[in-house]
Parts: sequence; structure tokens; C-alpha cells
Amino acid sequence: MFRFDRRLLMNFDWVLLASVIIIAIMCLMNLYSAIYPNHPAGTPVYIKQLYFFLMGFALIGVIISIDYKIFMRWNYFIYGTIIFMLLFALFFGKSQAGTQRWINLGFFNLQPSEPAKLMLVITLASYYSRKDTGKGFTLKELVVPISLSLCPFLLILKQPDLGTALMLAFIFISMTLFVKLKIKTLAILLSIAGSAVPLAWEFFLKPYQRQRIETFLNPESDPLNKGYHIMQSKIAVGSGMEFGKGYLKGTQGYLDFLPERHTDFAFSVWAEEWGFAGSFFLLSCYFFLLLWGLNIAVTSRDKFGTLLVIGIISLITLQTFINLAMVMGLLPVVGMPLPLFSYGGSSLLTTMAGIGIMLSVRMRRYQKPS
Repeated sequence: MFRFDRRLLMNFDWVLLASVIIIAIMCLMNLYSAIYPNHPAGTPVYIKQLYFFLMGFALIGVIISIDYKIFMRWNYFIYGTIIFMLLFALFFGKSQAGTQRWINLGFFNLQPSEPAKLMLVITLASYYSRKDTGKGFTLKELVVPISLSLCPFLLILKQPDLGTALMLAFIFISMTLFVKLKIKTLAILLSIAGSAVPLAWEFFLKPYQRQRIETFLNPESDPLNKGYHIMQSKIAVGSGMEFGKGYLKGTQGYLDFLPERHTDFAFSVWAEEWGFAGSFFLLSCYFFLLLWGLNIAVTSRDKFGTLLVIGIISLITLQTFINLAMVMGLLPVVGMPLPLFSYGGSSLLTTMAGIGIMLSVRMRRYQKPS
């Protein structure tokens, strides 16, 4: 006979879910404003994003209904599936603007590099929780996680998608630093990372990627061409002042000066219309997610759950930081969406799946570790 454990419902994290719903409402309002008043033909992006949110909440419902421990048992199957999808996208995927990143599923285009981020979190959490002895990882013991991270990193870099590839590197770094490393191992890794920077600039970065970095350093050198995105975004953010120009009254978006205003530069639209006060509220929501996620990690019943939450929080926080720094001209434009806020089905569903895993960890904190 099926028996429902009422303790699961009693430990459901309504606060985390409410935080996601608040950001979702702000996202939909902002997307409506981003395309106002010139609605393009077809289904508006805010309606599409609403559908993705509904799919995301359904996905959360599925994930919380199962014990998160199942991801440890199935992590290599998940890893293999995502690698297959990356290879399929690379050779048979949909091409757009010189890149080949999408798989056409009919109702939307899946970008497998987005779930690859969550896949790497699950894979590294599984490996580190299994192999951790408390004495610190040696360089030899890191060969496996480095290899597991390097495979999707190179496939995504080949698409090319430097921003997402770097996110995989940041996920590996953050989760590896969280577990205990021997001092010698850390010193060797830092030396390798430092020597890899000039080599990457010279041999791995494509000309347009080097150009983006040069434009970031001096956007005023070509304000009407290469520096246009950064300049218009900085104008939009700065013109919001203390309380903004008002909802649906942002001139940068309304007059079509601000490019990609529903995706990469969604925050610029919000900052122009709601000003410092509205931006502070939005950033406070993300900061609250960070603190609440850390609380979930601390109260987890086992190391696997802790590492899962740490990886997911790192993923959301790093993407948020990079996007905000990008739209304010503090980092080069790398095409990094703002989690839960920028338009995009693959990114949103990946983030919602991560939220679902965090909820699953919180709901089962009362259970004894196996």
C-alpha cells in the first residue's frame, strides 16, 4: 500500500518557492516592457516565458517527489546523455549566427549546454561525496573530475560558446575549492591556471572573442559598432537614477537603442524603468537566494546533498554576477543570461531543475543518511 510521508510536506521550503515566484513575476513584467509597444509577429516572448515557467514548476513537482539520492546512482547515465546531446547539437543541430548550439524539439529549441551545467554539478557532487576521505584530495585524485569537466567544456567551446564553457570551469573551481585539497595540489592548480591564460589568449580564443575583451577595455573607441552594446546598456542603467523612469517608459528600449533587451540585457531594461530602488530589490532577491541556499546546504543530511546545493548556488550566483557585470560594462559581453530573469527556455528550465533539487534536499533533511 502507498504511504505518503507527511514529514515531506511539513519540511517543504515555501520560502524558497515564494522567492522564485517573486522573481518570475518581475521577469514577466520586464519581458512585456522589453517588447512594448512594438510586439513582434507570433507569440510574444513574455507568453512563451510564462509557458516555460509553468513547465519549470511542473519539473520541480517531479523532482521533489523523488529522493535526490537517485541522482548519485544515475549521475553517469545523466552525464552520458548530455554528452550525446552536445555531440548531436554540434554535428546535426540548428545553426544560428555562426554558432551551432540548439536541438530543434518542435515546440522549442533546446540548448544542451544549459543542462550541461547542472549535469556537471551532479557529477562532481557524486564523485567528491564518494571519494572524500577527509584528508584532502591529491592531484592524482582530481584527474577524474578534471577529465569529466574537460569533455563538455571542449564540446561547448567548439560550438562556439565561450561564456557557457567558462561557467563549467567556474563550477569545477567552486566545487573543488569547497572540498578539502592538499596545499601542494592547490599550488599546482593555481600555477597551471595562471600559465593557461596567455596560452588561451594566443591559441584558443577566436578573433571575435579577443575583440570583445578589447572592446570591454575601451568601449568608447568604437561606440557605434563593437562598443555599441556596452555603451547603450550603461546609458540605460545610468538613466534610471534613483527611482527609474516608470514602468513602460524606458526610452532606451522603447526607441530600440538597447539590443538584446529581452535576453542578455534584460536587467538594463529593469534598471532604466525602476532605477536604483527597483534594482536593489531585484538584487536583494538573488542575495536572499544565495543565503537561503547556503542554509539548505548547512542543514543537509549528507555530503552529497550539501555538494549539490553548493554547486547549484554557485551556478546561479556566478551567472548572476557575470550578467550584471556585463550589462554595467565591468566584464566583456559573453552572452550570459540572468537566471530566472532573461528570456530563454533552456536556461530557465535548467535553473528551475536546480531549484527543485534544492527543495528535495531541504524536504529530506530530517531523514538519517544512508
